[in-house]
Amino acid sequence: MKKLFGTDGIRGVANEYPITAEMAVRIGRAVATFFGGKGSSPKIIIGKDTRLSGDMLESAMVAGICSAGADACVAGVLPTPAIAHLTSSLKANAGIMISASHNPYYDNGIKVFKGDGYKLTDEQEVEIEKLILNDTSGARHKDSHKMGTAHNIEKSKSDYISFLKNAVLAEILFKGLKIVLDCSHGATYRVAPQLFAELGADVESLAVKPNGININDGCGSQHTEELIKAVTAKRADLGLAFDGDGDRLIAVDETGEVLTGDHILAICAKVMKQKGTLKNNLVVSTVMSNMGFGIALKKMGIAHEITQVGDRYVIQRMIAAGAVLGGEDSGHMIFSSHHTTGDGILTALKLIEAVQIESQSLSNLSKIMTVYPQILVNIDVKTKPDIKDVPEIMDVIQSVEAELADNGRVLVRYSGTQPLCRVMVEGPDETSTRRYCNQISDIIMNNIGINCNRNAE
Repeated sequence: MKKLFGTDGIRGVANEYPITAEMAVRIGRAVATFFGGKGSSPKIIIGKDTRLSGDMLESAMVAGICSAGADACVAGVLPTPAIAHLTSSLKANAGIMISASHNPYYDNGIKVFKGDGYKLTDEQEVEIEKLILNDTSGARHKDSHKMGTAHNIEKSKSDYISFLKNAVLAEILFKGLKIVLDCSHGATYRVAPQLFAELGADVESLAVKPNGININDGCGSQHTEELIKAVTAKRADLGLAFDGDGDRLIAVDETGEVLTGDHILAICAKVMKQKGTLKNNLVVSTVMSNMGFGIALKKMGIAHEITQVGDRYVIQRMIAAGAVLGGEDSGHMIFSSHHTTGDGILTALKLIEAVQIESQSLSNLSKIMTVYPQILVNIDVKTKPDIKDVPEIMDVIQSVEAELADNGRVLVRYSGTQPLCRVMVEGPDETSTRRYCNQISDIIMNNIGINCNRNAE
């Protein structure tokens, strides 16, 4: 049986397994069936980003939801975390976001939230996947007069903006701050500029003219070149880049230097500890966090727990350990005192809050951690065998790990959403780190690879 769910929902890749209208109907029907229960008039929130296929998939998803006897509540173009918020605040049975996050426009995907605004558990994914693939669950309502209806959610954008404003400390002033926003021609293109302007900041907005195909194209959290130019040219205090669906943030300081998720987590952890709001003195991150991040937390006397890649695994561990701050180096940050999921705009607000509380520039605050040289290479693969079952690959990994000893680390893993093997090596200097990464990449390429992208770093 083909596995639909990856680490970040159901991801349709155009040239491999695109999400068709038929599949979208089945997904909508399956989600409505699974979460509909025995109650009357179950409702499912549905949102989307700006990519070309969004309208088509939204219509198909609505049809599937209604065919299962549930009501489809259409929120329109909004960030993924807005859908999580609306699902919870409107007491819906579930929420669906149509987005492929930071992928190009021709890909699309589905993210599902439970009624409480949290992402699905592994067990729930398995059950919903069965409904989707089999489509023999009796999801079609037997009584046609009991079909669900569809309607637009009024004031969905203003509701989300109010929610974000309530997360900011009343004494924090945005007036006088010059901020450049890169909205990636994506789901944040209306919300983010309006929010920061209403808070009093001097806002310059980039990538806010979506046309269906320019989402994430040379802009956003994956491509900060134009943001860097704008920040330095405008002499802004900082720049903020969101991805296509608005659940991740990458920041640029006033000098044009890029801050990763690890930097932002470390800065916020320090301020939260000082304020006494870092519950259990604990931060959760994934195996992809830089070694320098863990060292920085140790110097601050903050406990650190590590999970596998995926923000839903971070939040699961946060709940289990009683933590309120966690995230990924890629830019997904979770402030669980405020939200159930990663939220790029909320993270931006918390970063600015830290800057204002510390009364320091972002470049000074970023010195809280020293980044170990990290090289990342993506390899297109034809198959995904267990790495441990390929002796040649294991041999080179173990050899590199032995040479690095305590001065670095190696992480080799498959993408959860694409036919890629990711090789990440951290080491004492860039030259040796790159050499080690290339050694491992060459062996993987020779055994299971199709194409090696050495520019992934």
